[in-house]
Amino acid sequence: MTGISSPDPLKFAFAVKSAPHASRGGSHPLNLTPQQWQTWWASPTSATQRALYIHLPFCRKRCSFCNFFENGSNPARISHYVKSLSTQLNIASKTPFVQSGEFDTIYVGGGTPTDMQASEIAIIGETIQAFPLAKNAEITLEGRINGFTNAKFDAALESGFNRFSFGVQSFNTQVRLAAGRFDNRETLIERLQELSQHPSASIVADLIFGLPGQTMEIWQQDLQDVIQSGVHGVDLYQLIGLQGTRLSNQAQKEKDRNKPTHKETSKQTLTPAVDSQTRASMYATGASLLESSDWQRLSSCHWSRDSRERSIYNSLAKSGIEILPFGAGAGGNIHGHGIMNGRDLSLWHQAQSQVTESGTVADTLPSQVPGMVMSPNPSAALDSQFKAGLDSGALDLSEFNTELINHLMPLFYAWQTHGLVKLSHTIMTQTLAGRFWNVNLQTGLFAYLKQNPFQPCAN
Repeated sequence: MTGISSPDPLKFAFAVKSAPHASRGGSHPLNLTPQQWQTWWASPTSATQRALYIHLPFCRKRCSFCNFFENGSNPARISHYVKSLSTQLNIASKTPFVQSGEFDTIYVGGGTPTDMQASEIAIIGETIQAFPLAKNAEITLEGRINGFTNAKFDAALESGFNRFSFGVQSFNTQVRLAAGRFDNRETLIERLQELSQHPSASIVADLIFGLPGQTMEIWQQDLQDVIQSGVHGVDLYQLIGLQGTRLSNQAQKEKDRNKPTHKETSKQTLTPAVDSQTRASMYATGASLLESSDWQRLSSCHWSRDSRERSIYNSLAKSGIEILPFGAGAGGNIHGHGIMNGRDLSLWHQAQSQVTESGTVADTLPSQVPGMVMSPNPSAALDSQFKAGLDSGALDLSEFNTELINHLMPLFYAWQTHGLVKLSHTIMTQTLAGRFWNVNLQTGLFAYLKQNPFQPCAN
């Protein structure tokens, strides 16, 4: 919960960041009936801010650090999927639930959405326009530079997309090859510079620090390259040792054998990822260089070159807004219920073709696809408020119940003692170390509340 006392909290306050996100329990799985599903789409929303998440579960290649690979990018399969997905989106857009409130941000993620053809990108973009969108709504297309042609860029712009997020991870050609990425350094920089010349679209690059073979010198060059590329926003993500990746599988094999045979050492293997202390230094280097170059920090891991890049989806998603999920593997929440659509593509397609009891195609409600539905979490609003504040780097204590803040003060004082935050009368500001260990702080806060339940005084 508290971290440990250390002369260098950036490197040693915690042993490791073991998960990409923090959460606490409070929900349980539900068996949603068709009648309840129908009621959801006939009822107006109570949310004041909303988002739409659309999932394209296709990739041409599995990267070494990724455990989300679902389906290969077969053109025929993608076309079939896009056709079914656009039908479901069109149906949903006409429901009372969707029409009852505007959408502030839309994110088309994956997978690799840019593996769609230009015409398919246009279909998804035009379908999004049928939803009630807020003025200047942020509409993001995620993907990779490789294969993202001018025809695809033009189709996306013409159909309403105004933000493009590319998973660069590293510019270094050798690091990229080891990670299973396409394209070399020169190709990436040149293409990002071309795209960034657009007068209004926001171009964003994701970088990962801690990749195998990525020395501090290489990381510093990655940072210089991303600035040189002209992009309007950049994410700096720490490599996490997720189970099921090529990296984690190799690490386990290394543990399972004492000494490799001559045959094994002759094989090409992945260089081990750098340790947590080096990753901490990489984060500090990245934050320092970007901010000294007049980039604005929007969260613990995202910076913008100018006001064009707003990162609305990323910030609002952490604050617990309503997110409507569409597509196999998509996640979100509807009427306070957590939703995670199943990843099985055949089952998802099967749900699209189901018929009603009367034998006619269900054309007034989006199909209820296989997946998990969770009960509303009674602490969801409070948890999201904490997560959003800590992710931003500063928690406004005046926004919370005074008794609750007093209840949490032992934890906050411990964080301050360990160099993770600075407390003032109404604001708790994270240090550089606190921002790096942001998810650990969130996890610690939820663990504290679980072990020390807050009981407000009776009036």
